[in-house]
Amino acid sequence: MKYEVAVRAEATLGEGPTWDPVAARLIWIDILGSRLHTYDPATGRRTVRTTPQHIGAAKPRTGSGLVLNLRDGVALLDPDGSFRWLHHNPVPGRRANDAAVAPDGSLWAGTMHYDETPGGGTLSRVSADGSVVPVLDDVTVSNGTGWSPDGRLMYYVDSPTRRVDVFDHRDGRVTNRRTLARIEDGAGYPDGLTVDADGCVWVALWDGAAVRRYTPDGRLDRVIGLPTPRGTACAFGGPDLTDLYVTTARVGLTAPDPLAGSVLVVPGAGKGLAQPAFAG
Repeated sequence: MKYEVAVRAEATLGEGPTWDPVAARLIWIDILGSRLHTYDPATGRRTVRTTPQHIGAAKPRTGSGLVLNLRDGVALLDPDGSFRWLHHNPVPGRRANDAAVAPDGSLWAGTMHYDETPGGGTLSRVSADGSVVPVLDDVTVSNGTGWSPDGRLMYYVDSPTRRVDVFDHRDGRVTNRRTLARIEDGAGYPDGLTVDADGCVWVALWDGAAVRRYTPDGRLDRVIGLPTPRGTACAFGGPDLTDLYVTTARVGLTAPDPLAGSVLVVPGAGKGLAQPAFAG
């Protein structure tokens, strides 16, 4: 399988690719650039919007508009551009990172400290009414989160652990944490992930120049090489959810290569799962 360039860009920290099936477009963000991007692969049309602060994720809502995981909390962005906080909880030195929408329509929003203080991050479940339930506290760099096709398993990455973990998931709660896969020394760090229709977990490797697919029993069965070292996240998109989009970053690279910060795509990589929208 070979990558193609979907969006040539120089994002500082490209992240969070998300397919919006209603608008038939890809949503992605530049965390440190405070930019919200969209890309329509059918027409090539792109949009860019500046966000009021660093943004960790943007996901479609059931009605319309987006839910945003921002530095100081979770906010709603309406189609007319109006903005309002759903949950506002600024913590000095902390910012938002990756987030995902669970099968029940809640947002599981991750945080981390800018200096990656060990245990300084969280993973929280945010409902449409703004209520927040802590899921994990003692997290360093909260990253990829996803669910099995039947919703009974949740996969999760705290990047410095070099693991993809799996939990049992029921009624918005997780238990029985164990390791699905461990990334070996020298292969990079696990970052964003997605789960396909076969229940396999695809994870982008920061400083690993690759995306890997692991079977539900933790076996590595596919590796897609990338032209730039800092792959950050991946998601299936396109009308049939068969194209794998991969975001990348250029932050921290002393001599960024030409594609660092671009969005790549691997056509026909597999079959993705339709992602739920935020119920709010």
